[in-house]
Amino acid sequence: MKLPTIETERLILRPLTIDDAEAVFEWTGDERVTKYMVYSTYDSVEQVIEWLKTVKNIFGYVRKSDGLLIGSGEITPDSRGDDFWGFGYNFRYDCWGNGYATEATKAMIKYAAENFGARKFCSSHAVENPASGRVMEKCGLKFEKYGSFRKIDGSAEFRSKIYIGFIEDMTYIKCESEEH
Repeated sequence: MKLPTIETERLILRPLTIDDAEAVFEWTGDERVTKYMVYSTYDSVEQVIEWLKTVKNIFGYVRKSDGLLIGSGEITPDSRGDDFWGFGYNFRYDCWGNGYATEATKAMIKYAAENFGARKFCSSHAVENPASGRVMEKCGLKFEKYGSFRKIDGSAEFRSKIYIGFIEDMTYIKCESEEH
């Protein structure tokens, strides 16, 4: 799937590229951001470049007001099956608490629903990171159960809260998207 460019009130969601490496390092190299992510903190821009060479279909979130790349995320069919779509996101630390995660996630859910017929969504967060749970709730998902996940390198394991949502149960996702 080739990602489009999607505009929301304050963000432009567009595919990440290798040219974004330095900006991406702003959050992948920040232990405050990576603390509850599955990946470990990156040590260099070169690590980011190597990662960017391997990824597909990840949105970069650009703030309209200043053109700054402030985060990234994705929405894809989920490994749990049953036609669920999973999503995730991360942002620069200095952009936390501004509603950007909710705005970007609503746009990704709407994109998956309109372009792929997605109707079931799921995501999870570390219990110690309740702000992500609030994002999921604002996007219409509801707590389903507890689970766990570990970092890819095995350095930490977290108890998690798993959320699910269904289009017919969600309030209409109010964000206008435009494909360019």
